[in-house]
Amino acid sequence: MEFQIGEKVVHSIYGPGEIIQIDEKNLSGHTTQYYAVQINDLTLYVPVDDSHQSSLRQPTPAKNYKKLYAILRSQGEPLSSDRFERKVYLTEAMKDGSLESVCRVIRDLFYYSHSKKLSDSDNTILERAQRFLVSEWVLSLAVPVAQAEQELHRLLREGLPNPS
Repeated sequence: MEFQIGEKVVHSIYGPGEIIQIDEKNLSGHTTQYYAVQINDLTLYVPVDDSHQSSLRQPTPAKNYKKLYAILRSQGEPLSSDRFERKVYLTEAMKDGSLESVCRVIRDLFYYSHSKKLSDSDNTILERAQRFLVSEWVLSLAVPVAQAEQELHRLLREGLPNPS
């Protein structure tokens, strides 16, 4: 996948950014091209020839958000009561950087939090996942942050079981 300068991209860990230049660097006698990606105050250098396992992707198209909304409003999957097992599972789920995985992590932690207390690690993962989702949501749908956050919380509440 080739990106151009000025193109909006999503890094699988750091979220949305913009290609600000394509740079060559010589490391250990090997010259490699890198995308310089500006993400907020951070500039990342991602190898251009990272095609087999790229950490960069195109932003999720607006048409795909219907599927993401369905994930967020669905009932959460049960998570392990063991905090270490839960942390490993959630961290692994976040690694691919797809919005589907991020939405499942948010949904499952939100659902879990209504029956048990979240650990510090759970809260950290949940906050990171929500920032990642909201920042891409803002980029893909051109909505204000506050609107994306409100919609996220509305969708999550829809997935909670109705009290009897």
